[in-house]
Parts: sequence; structure tokens; C-alpha cells
Amino acid sequence: MCARDSSGRSEARDTSNEHREKDMSLWLDMLGVEIRFVETKSFGKIRIAESGVGNPETILFMHGLNGHLEAYAKNLISLGKQFHVVAFDFVGHGLSDKPVLEYTPLVFAEQLGELMDALGLESAHLSGESLGGWVSAFFAVKYPNRVKRLMLNTAGGIPVVSEKGKADLANLIALNQRNVQATPTRDSVRARLEWLMHENNRSLVNDELISLRLRIYLMPETQQVAPVINKIINRHDEFLVPFEQMKTAPLFLWTADNPIHDLEAARAAAKRVPGSQVYVMNGDSAHWPQYEVPEEFDRVASEFFSTGKVSGCVPL
Repeated sequence: MCARDSSGRSEARDTSNEHREKDMSLWLDMLGVEIRFVETKSFGKIRIAESGVGNPETILFMHGLNGHLEAYAKNLISLGKQFHVVAFDFVGHGLSDKPVLEYTPLVFAEQLGELMDALGLESAHLSGESLGGWVSAFFAVKYPNRVKRLMLNTAGGIPVVSEKGKADLANLIALNQRNVQATPTRDSVRARLEWLMHENNRSLVNDELISLRLRIYLMPETQQVAPVINKIINRHDEFLVPFEQMKTAPLFLWTADNPIHDLEAARAAAKRVPGSQVYVMNGDSAHWPQYEVPEEFDRVASEFFSTGKVSGCVPL
């Protein structure tokens, strides 16, 4: 296993996110990405964003609870130069179909398999943040032959080990309820998005990102399924990942300021899978490192999915 250092952060600080223009648009970030819908066997139409078609290695990117594929808007073009990259909306999320189901991480794992079938992918690299990492981990346990390399990015499904983590979880439940038990507003959506970000990155929660998520949340179909989907977080401990059964050694890509599952939780989970690695982001980031510090995230992802290793790590 590996980590940056005993404190969870290296001395060299990546400040690239501080120099990024604050008024950049998601449309510009994704310029050149193909957006389309893919029909699956059991889950209807799934919206995907795709780049790097024709590259031999595929990475599938998965967003978090109540999220959508734009969580990877800043990564698709960069990584598409080397890989075939696909980000998608989970069923019930974004612009994918929204049937009324008993949503669980296991259901989303089956959706992932059906999407891979529809895309003609026998196997692929997986990278998921939050719920996406949780789903990726379950998929890797159940379908190890379909997973090449696995990156768990601030993933769920890991035991919460600290009092701060338990408080963070309660806060997330309260923020979600503001957008489910009442009509979502710009303020409630802003609060939910700011929860994802390091305090130095709140400028990334701009009007465009708020408008996009609010538009999705106000869709009648979203309003219908959101209460069911949000039960997942209340049932978190019913669906803890059985890491001892995992045959694919993952990279735990983490941050020193990740809410709910802190660095110690990630390290404890990593110790349960021989050969795991832990990488701690240098740049300021909390729960959305791929969006907050995309240059560093893309560099680590490129190295890991190319070689299976991440440089600069030291043994725990």
C-alpha cells in the first residue's frame, strides 16, 4: 500500500485550481465530448458522455448520489486523448430514465453491467466518486473478470470511523432532505454543491452548475424517484463493501478533507485488499477532487490506468 505521507498530505502543494478562470463554462469544458443515450436491457435509456472513441482502453466514470455525469466535465477531454472515456448518469439520476425501483448500490452495479453490454465492453477500467465508487467496488466483487483497474475516488460503502464522519453523514442527510422533502431552490442546491467542495473552491459552485442541477432536481420524474434514492444514504451500513472478497487491488484516491469517510477510513479499507494503494490529493479538494483539481486528478488517473501504479508513494 502507499500514501503521500503520514499526515495525509505532501509538502508540495498543487495550486492549479487557484489559477483556473472562475467563469469557465461546463459547455467549454466538454467541447468535443459526444452526448448520447444508450438503451439498456432492464434500465431504459442511459445518458452518456464519451470521448476518445477508438482508443483501446476504456474508463467508465461514475458520479455520486443525486449527481450527474457533469461531475466529470473537466476530465473527459484530457483523458480522452489517451483513453476511451465514458461518464454516465445512473438510472434515476441526471437525464437517464427514472423508473420507480428499490434503488441500492447493488441495483446500480447491475445497471453498470448492462451499460457495458450495450457498449460492447467485455471489461473496462472503473472510476467512481462517492456512490460511484461504492457501486464500482460492489461490481468488482461480483464481476471481477469485467474489471481491469479500479479507482475508488472518495468512495462510499466504507465504515465511518470518526465522530466527525458521523456528523458529516448527518449533515448530508439534512442537505438532501432540503431538496427532497421540499421543492428544491437555488439556495438548497447551492448548499448541497458547496458540501462537495473544499472551502477554497466554493467559487466553482457557479450559477451554471447550480442551474443545471436545479433543473434536474425540478424534473417531475426526479421528484418522483428522489425520495426512494435518498433512502440509500440512510441505509449506508446495510451495504458495506466486502473488501476481503475483492480480487482487484484498487487505488483509493482520497483527500485530506473528504467528508464522512476520512483518510483513516480509507486506509483501513485499503488494508483489507492486498496490493491496494492510497493516494492523497495535494491540491485543495474535499469530495469532488476530479472537479476541484482536475489537472492532478487526470495525471494520477492516467498513470494508474496505464501502469497500475502511482509514483511518489511511500509505504504506510
